[in-house]
Formats: sequence, C-alpha cells, structure tokens
Amino acid sequence: MTDEVLAEKRGRIGLITLNRPQALNALNRTMCLTVHRLLDDWRDDPSVEAVVIRGAGDRAFCAGGDVVTVYHAGRSGSPDWEAFFYDEYRMNHAIATYPKPYVALIDGITMGGGVGLSIHAPYRVATERTLFAMPETGIGLIPDVGGTHALPRLAGELGTYLGLTGARLKAADCLVAGIATHHTPGDRVEALVEALAAGGQPVEATLGDFDCDVGGATLGAHRDAIDRHFAHDSVEAIVASLEADDDWAREQAATLLRMSPTSCKLTLRALRDGAALDIGSALRNEYRVVCAIKRGRDFYEGIRAQLIDKDRDPKWSPATLAGVSEAEVDGYFGTPKGGDLSFDA
Repeated sequence: MTDEVLAEKRGRIGLITLNRPQALNALNRTMCLTVHRLLDDWRDDPSVEAVVIRGAGDRAFCAGGDVVTVYHAGRSGSPDWEAFFYDEYRMNHAIATYPKPYVALIDGITMGGGVGLSIHAPYRVATERTLFAMPETGIGLIPDVGGTHALPRLAGELGTYLGLTGARLKAADCLVAGIATHHTPGDRVEALVEALAAGGQPVEATLGDFDCDVGGATLGAHRDAIDRHFAHDSVEAIVASLEADDDWAREQAATLLRMSPTSCKLTLRALRDGAALDIGSALRNEYRVVCAIKRGRDFYEGIRAQLIDKDRDPKWSPATLAGVSEAEVDGYFGTPKGGDLSFDA
C-alpha cells in the first residue's frame, strides 16, 4: 500500500482509507491503481466478505480528482493526462461490477472523483457533514467517473439538473435524490465500521441498525420544476425554459450561463447517451470526451480561474452556447488516437 491509501483486513471486511486529508483526499493516479488492486486482491479472498471505503479526517470523503496535476499534464502534452483518466475509470468500473458488498462512507465533501468511488456502490452512507456535487461544467470538464451512467438513473431529471448546474446537496437531499442509501451521525461512523467488521448479520441489516432520519430536505420543493425544465434536449431550450419561470428557475439559468458552454453541451449529450448505456460503455464514452478535452481550452481556463489564480472569472471559448455547434460536440465523441478505454486485465 501507499501512505495515501491505507488498507487493512478488519474482521470480515476489507477497509480502505483515503489518506490525503490535507488535500481533502483528492485522488491521484497512484491512489486509483491502489484501490483497484485492493479490490482485485479481495475479490477472491474468502476472509473478506465486504469492502468499506472511507476518507481520513473530518472534512472530506473525497473532494475529487487531483485536477491541478491533470492540468499540468495536459498543458505539457504529457500522456499522464490519458493515463490518469484511464486508470480512474477502470477503478470506477471495478467498483460498479464488484461481486461483494461495497460500502462507501460519504462523510464530508463528496465531489467529482469521490462520487465515482461511491455512487456505483450498493451502499452509500451519508452523515450530517456530507456535501455532494458534480461541479465539472464549472471547470471545463463533464460529470465523468461514471456520472453519465449514474445521474440519468436518478428520478426524473434530477441527474440532468445536478450534472449541468453542479448543485450541491447535503445529506437530507442526497437521500431524497437516491445518492445516499443510508444516514448515520458522524460520531457513529467508527462504531458502524466496527459493527460491519464484527459481522453476525448481513451488511444491509447492520446498516439498518445505524440508519436514522435526517431532516432539512429542500430538493422536493423543486422536483416538478426540475423535471419540467431539464427535460429539454438542448441546453439552450433548458435555459429558455428556466428564464421564463420564477426566481428559483431564473437563478438556475444564471448558474448555467456561468458554466463552460462547451462543457454544458458535452454534458447534456453524454447524459442523454448514458441513459441507454451500461456502465462500461458510459465510461468509454467519457474517456473519449476527456481525451478530446485535453486538446481544448476550457479545462485549462476553468482550473486557472478556480484553483490557480482563483479569480473565479473564467473566460470560456466559445463564450456562448450559440458558439458551440453540434458538429463541434460530435467531434468530442470520436475514438482517441491512443485507442478506447478497455477493461481487460
């Protein structure tokens, strides 16, 4: 193992701890490879009946991928760009197809790559510290890590809303949306881990013993509006629909118009495609898009504005939705020069 991923067999579980608390447990390539290798090792280990993954510290499960490192790889033309996404997506696929119970303790910030580590799991335990988002359209990416498979499978148009706007959800709304399957107070998470390790009953029953109600959900009040506005099949139509409605809807339109126009159009296409794809095909689609994004401009501008200069004022190119043609969008979905994502050993 590495210092950045801790692993142990505790009782009947394999326990993975993401150990970069100073970086909000952001994922780098080595961490992705380590998690994938652990899953492979424990797949056929009869002493491991279930896998549990958590983040070190009290702020984040995983705040996403290490996008600043990816930024520098892309700027230099390094193949490390493709290698990072290739290995991350293979890890996501391993999680989604894992034959044993996999429990993600999404205690704290769970965004981007952290969603890929959790959303495909059968069990996703939120706490009062949980903060979920897929904010990629704001940095010139798309909601990847299998997000284009998972988001369309949420109720109604919730996935389209979350993927396009990057809206942030706390625990109660994660439960309403189906992003979390259970809620446990943060101060009981360690006891939950010990109970899962002790065994004696199915994982589902143990999670149920620690599950508790949580109030404060707000998403339900906007569900009808979300389903109505975000059902359109062009970003322009979604924006027009939102702008013609109430204050909340107009706020969503304003949010969309701050995002990368190219990313918004790529995201909507990938979400609509992903609704009919299996997880492997959706990840393969995403890999095609991110390989093409390397040759573009908006990702570098988004990271500059959000994480390097931190002026929060990205200058997108093209700057408007009208400036992004369907032919340009089509070009992002072609086979990469280095070939498609593969899940072969």
